[in-house]
Amino acid sequence: MRVLVIGATGFVGGAVARHLGAEGHLVTGLARSDDAARILTAQGIRVLRGDLDTAVAATAQADAVVFAAQPAPDVEQAVVAGLLDALAGTGKTFVFTSGSGVHLQRTAGAWSEDCFAEDDPFTVEPLAAGRLAAEEAVRAAAGREVRAMVVRPGLIWGPGDHGHVSMIYRSVARTGAACYVGEGLNTYSHVHIADVARLFASVLANGTAGALYHAVAGETPNRWIAEAVARDAGCPTRSLTPEEAATVWGEFGALVLGASSRGRAPRSRTELGWRPEHTDMLTMIGEPRLRDLAAA
Repeated sequence: MRVLVIGATGFVGGAVARHLGAEGHLVTGLARSDDAARILTAQGIRVLRGDLDTAVAATAQADAVVFAAQPAPDVEQAVVAGLLDALAGTGKTFVFTSGSGVHLQRTAGAWSEDCFAEDDPFTVEPLAAGRLAAEEAVRAAAGREVRAMVVRPGLIWGPGDHGHVSMIYRSVARTGAACYVGEGLNTYSHVHIADVARLFASVLANGTAGALYHAVAGETPNRWIAEAVARDAGCPTRSLTPEEAATVWGEFGALVLGASSRGRAPRSRTELGWRPEHTDMLTMIGEPRLRDLAAA
């Protein structure tokens, strides 16, 4: 299959592009700079040099398009609309990368019992309303003869991530303690990047037009992460108020570290037979790159 990956130099798009290439697909990645083009070439990925408008024009040469870029919400909606218009009536495949931030809940570090399967109703996080609108546009495109689907991963971890574990290591450098917000019982359902890439491959091969697929494999409360980091770094833990958290991680980081975002993946598991191979995010504890953050 000829697959165009938009966002192939990013964390998720890069992993997906490499995995699809290893499976034998002919993968092309969008490169917006010479440095990005060199990275893709070194990984054996064909290069489409240009911008997001270039990608829209290139859909004619692809059998499938994976959108894994992370532009501003208004740009994302406009580009996705353009891609879907270009693919309308072709029967080609389009896979859109979303995230569980759409059903994030601002709990200030408290646990939430809410845990959402693919089509469960929820109240959208206001900052993610544009992302949810893009999801809905993609799924509706199935009625325009596009095999359009959405993959919605939880918190993605693995080599090179910038998620909760790395953020808590970074708090050690800034405060001398491994920090969490409030009670620290809030949790994100998480998933390893390799398992995300495998799910994308399964969706491309066997996914149903108009469907949403979750990618989640486990949960670890933030306080547990902080306690594990503290043991590794030889420092105490510390609970922060949301206001204090903003001075450590910035306002958006404080929002993320104080929120809950829990999900389940029954459609991915039953329809596609997807089974995550990596379920314990705390296996990252002690990695040299993380320890370096605590010492920075």
